[in-house]
Amino acid sequence: MELIITEKDNAARRIAEILSEDSAEAERRNGVNVYRWGDKRVVGLSGHVVGVDFPPEYNDWRDVEPVELIDADITKSPTKENIVRTLRELAKRADEAVIATDYDREGELIGKEAYEIIRDETGVPIQRVRFSSITEREVKDAFAEPDDLDFDLAAAGEARQIIDLIWGAALTRFLSLSARQLGEDFISVGRVQSPTLKLIVDREREIEAFEPDDYWELFADLTEEGQSFEAQYFWDDDGKEADRIWDEAAADEAHERLLDADAATVTEVRRRTRTDEPPAPFNTTQFISAAGSLGYSAQRAMSIAEELYTAGYLTYPRTDNTVYPDDLDPEELLEAFTETGAFGEDAAGLLNLDEIEPTRGDEETTDHPPIHPTGELPNRSELDDDEWEVYELVVRRFFATVAEAATWEHLRVVADANGCQLKANGKRLVEPGYHAVYPYSSASENFVPDVEEGAELAVSDVELEAKQTQPPRRYGQSRLIERMEDMGIGTKATRHNVIEKLYDRNYIENDPPRPTTLAKAVVEAAEEFADHVVSEDMTAELEADMAAIASGEATLDDVTAESREMLDRVFEELHESREEVGDHLQQSLKADRTLGPCPESDHDLLIRQSRHGSHFVGCDGFPDCRYTLPLPSTGKPQVLDEECEEHGLSHVKMLAGRDTFVHGCPQCKADEADESEDEVIGDCPDCGEGASSETTRGEGGETAEAGGELAIKQLRNGSRLVGCTRYPDCDYSLPLPRRGEIEVTDERCEEHDLPELIVHNGDEPWELGCPICNYREYQARQAVDDLVDLDGLGERTAEKLEEAEIETLDDLKTVDPDDVATTVQGVSADQIREWQQQAGAEAAD
Repeated sequence: MELIITEKDNAARRIAEILSEDSAEAERRNGVNVYRWGDKRVVGLSGHVVGVDFPPEYNDWRDVEPVELIDADITKSPTKENIVRTLRELAKRADEAVIATDYDREGELIGKEAYEIIRDETGVPIQRVRFSSITEREVKDAFAEPDDLDFDLAAAGEARQIIDLIWGAALTRFLSLSARQLGEDFISVGRVQSPTLKLIVDREREIEAFEPDDYWELFADLTEEGQSFEAQYFWDDDGKEADRIWDEAAADEAHERLLDADAATVTEVRRRTRTDEPPAPFNTTQFISAAGSLGYSAQRAMSIAEELYTAGYLTYPRTDNTVYPDDLDPEELLEAFTETGAFGEDAAGLLNLDEIEPTRGDEETTDHPPIHPTGELPNRSELDDDEWEVYELVVRRFFATVAEAATWEHLRVVADANGCQLKANGKRLVEPGYHAVYPYSSASENFVPDVEEGAELAVSDVELEAKQTQPPRRYGQSRLIERMEDMGIGTKATRHNVIEKLYDRNYIENDPPRPTTLAKAVVEAAEEFADHVVSEDMTAELEADMAAIASGEATLDDVTAESREMLDRVFEELHESREEVGDHLQQSLKADRTLGPCPESDHDLLIRQSRHGSHFVGCDGFPDCRYTLPLPSTGKPQVLDEECEEHGLSHVKMLAGRDTFVHGCPQCKADEADESEDEVIGDCPDCGEGASSETTRGEGGETAEAGGELAIKQLRNGSRLVGCTRYPDCDYSLPLPRRGEIEVTDERCEEHDLPELIVHNGDEPWELGCPICNYREYQARQAVDDLVDLDGLGERTAEKLEEAEIETLDDLKTVDPDDVATTVQGVSADQIREWQQQAGAEAAD
């Protein structure tokens, strides 16, 4: 039997279909799909099925000093036991094996893990096949010419695993213990993560330190024969053309002169033609940048690209290459698109060009080609909207690289108006070239009429605009990845994951990423007490060492030993400052939770967490001051910059996935509830008039007085509900929306004799109806019996989760979100936590 091992199940299914010519059948072994035809068996792993860790005696953070981890032994153990068991069972029956994991450092290491599992069972020949796209041609060609596993490349991946484990675990434990921040809220540090975080924090420092300068710009409309265009005042600054006026008096003087101008005389007309060259082929960084302009995060863009690669529609999306290989025939690839409705006309137009010569970028490597379509075409119905949008982006980028250059005609007009120089720059697209097939690059035109020198133009709409210089912009995700690439931080395969981890660890928020107070504190502590932790030089040096392992110029043992020595030096720096580091981090963590002054003491109010996990606002002077305010029960609170003018307290946002909302000032919410009056709308169905005696029970089961009524209530935590007026003796209640004015109408429910409610929030009123009927309908909609019942979890995602052995709601409730996010493409850790909450589980961290 020939055993074939791929990196994931969907790749196994695709390769089995190709090699068997669609005759393969799937069978389940230990919950794992095995594809079979004839004497062939194909099994997909789930990424890494073997993990590195410390021995169990190092697990207790309080009993083991972090520095001890530096020289601790590293153990390997299965992380996906059912897959490993299946692989062992199949290996025992195999006459030969083929490793067909992804062709990169990580894929080679995953292949080596499979190699070692097979070797434990049998000595059969094991070969390696490599391909850059899972298409029929490439897969069959690869299997026709198998190679050997590259143990040097795999060792480079293993070195990264070991080094990241040691650095991350030792430093994470040190900072967390120093700050007394354990459990779910531990302080995470990483070899690549921390220098990346410093990039974001440094940019935020630039923004915060920026002091704006005032300047002015002066504009006027010029008109000839009914054609108007805008022109800008400029002046000669020691031979350089300047259009920002830095002196207010000079700006006012120029403004007055221009207002007094009767006309402007054209003194210069300059025409030129510019060639706009097509873009280079996509490498990973440029693909992420282009997808980012369409609104996709780096993580999401790569997840979609990987799905399209596995399906055979795109080449491998992790590549530095920007030069197509010699064996790529652009005409043949264009021909494949000519019969498609979405791309046929453009592909045919490109085939009609006199010459088809693809562009070339600056980077040429030999592992994978640039990202491009394979020529195996999906039906539009096979892809969801996001997948199609990304697929079209890649197709059109390929089209652009084989298209002609665009031609622009530029027209510069200069005119004099009462001694004021005015300029206008127009541009017109003469030959669209690649813009005709690639609508993602700017092709906007600016109209300026073709006037002649000496022409007299009317002057109107003179406007002086006061402006200020702006601080540098925060890095968007794609720009951040470019900076990481420039500085040698991380690799093309890991950079987008690093950014996602910073979000998951609450180090950054929003998009573009903004550092939290905790992030600034961690960077500040590292800079002061152990600069190597956030140094890009350190991580770039280690990346270079790992590249040396891959090329056979260094060994895994040498590089990991050097890394341990480096970390030893870091701990020497940290050892004497442990107390200072802890105090600094604790103060910063408190700042992240501080709302403002307590009304009953000279302390601050902080966001606190009860022993049961719920959040509330409490005084920092506890137990001397016991002042508290409630917070909503849904979501995790985040302190915002916006402050309440009346109480001086920061507003609070509740982070709850798609249900995230701004709670506002907790004191205002409590005061509003205290001042509101309950609005009675009918009898309580549990204890009101007509309720059965069996349900009319008080606390302890004793018979309670009947006569309870339902009323609309405003709670101090900002929630609203319909509840019984006899609370707490009767706790019957129904939820109401948090926002909007509630109108109680004269229409009544025939079944429950309650008024129909309307919620006014925005343009369209929401006819909520009878609150009991509405809640029943809500419960029916929210009923979760299967994975696909969860909000945002469709059939395709359910299939991916099943491949990771998450087949039921009970499976989902017990998994670690971070582990799942690393193995299931297109699913984030936060999304898993949200689904866990929907499924009724306590979300793991």
